[in-house]
Amino acid sequence: MRGLCILGAAGLLAAIWLIPLPDTARFPLHMLRHMVLVALAAPLLVLGFPRLGRIFAMPALLAAGLEFLLVWGWHLPAAHGAAYRLPGAFVLEQATFLLAGLFVWAGCLHGPRLLGAAGLLLTSMHMTLLGALLTLAPRDLYASYCGTPPDPEGQALGGMLMLAIGTPVYLLAGVALAASALSQPEAAT
Repeated sequence: MRGLCILGAAGLLAAIWLIPLPDTARFPLHMLRHMVLVALAAPLLVLGFPRLGRIFAMPALLAAGLEFLLVWGWHLPAAHGAAYRLPGAFVLEQATFLLAGLFVWAGCLHGPRLLGAAGLLLTSMHMTLLGALLTLAPRDLYASYCGTPPDPEGQALGGMLMLAIGTPVYLLAGVALAASALSQPEAAT
């Protein structure tokens, strides 16, 4: 199991960083990178490297709050524009997304299960809200900050990717942790 998790994380990280991404779908592919980092690669790394999970573990609700601030902070138009225009800001953005994902998954998987479930369910809720905001926004929120032509369709597709990946991953993991805690009360704490 650990080997598959490590292989899966390595494959996902290689795919989002080594496969050239066309600039024609800039925002959706940028969002795909975000979601792979926080919702797919991070839990696989935590499961594949238990010691890493223990190192990054913090109280689940604190981790979820920190992740919320980082994700929403980087989606503010000025911050997103900086990450688009400045290579150093882009690297910082991507690193903080991976760190935020590690904090959430380590805290939720290595702490009390009911609190972990609450952390993952809260994360699912805010990911859903941000994805819906990006999908339903009446205009491109980022073009003027990135210096690119407006692309409301690309932004909507990016929001849909967030909804399609983040919402179910966090929701299902949260429900699974809650079910595990409720079926084994001694494991709930």
